[in-house]
Amino acid sequence: MIRVLLADDQAMVRGALATVLGLENDIEVVGQVGSGDEVVAAARETKPDVALLDVQMPGKDGLEAAADLRAALPSCRVIICTTFGRPGYLARAMAAGAAGFVVKDAPPEQLVEAVRRVHSGLRVVDPALAAESLATGASPLTGREHDVLRAAKDGSTVADVARALHLSEGTVRNHLSAAIGKTGARTRAEAVRVAEERGWL
Repeated sequence: MIRVLLADDQAMVRGALATVLGLENDIEVVGQVGSGDEVVAAARETKPDVALLDVQMPGKDGLEAAADLRAALPSCRVIICTTFGRPGYLARAMAAGAAGFVVKDAPPEQLVEAVRRVHSGLRVVDPALAAESLATGASPLTGREHDVLRAAKDGSTVADVARALHLSEGTVRNHLSAAIGKTGARTRAEAVRVAEERGWL
């Protein structure tokens, strides 16, 4: 049996995934959680072979949870399963150690096959997203520019961001300016929008 852990903040989606996977004779859903913060603890308790993680969840997102899970239980293979098939998400998922990346509007049989293939040691990536990712390229943002832009996306002031990240206000302004330039935006809000659309945040 392939033991699967599901992490998705939408209970209806989580239930539907569990039902689809549960119909298979060789797959057992051993745990379900609704936030990224719960993934590692649930995996330690249920010992899954494969974890199916959504990207956008409360607390840690699925990409952060994937990295934590790979560090805590290296034997558990991770598949990112998301509505948002953004090229930047794919690159970040692979960097976090995910073995698969599928979109939720794929046919159920593709999801089932992805679980089996990833469990067998292969990588599975949505082909259209892989092509788009190659065309778009990697995120141009440095790690600190990413952190500053992410901290500013809720409209926080420069002073708020500086306090939150333990940086000077001048350093925050410099990073915001660089991020705006690299995204081709005119404003901080537009830079956030562009970065989110491309999956860089």
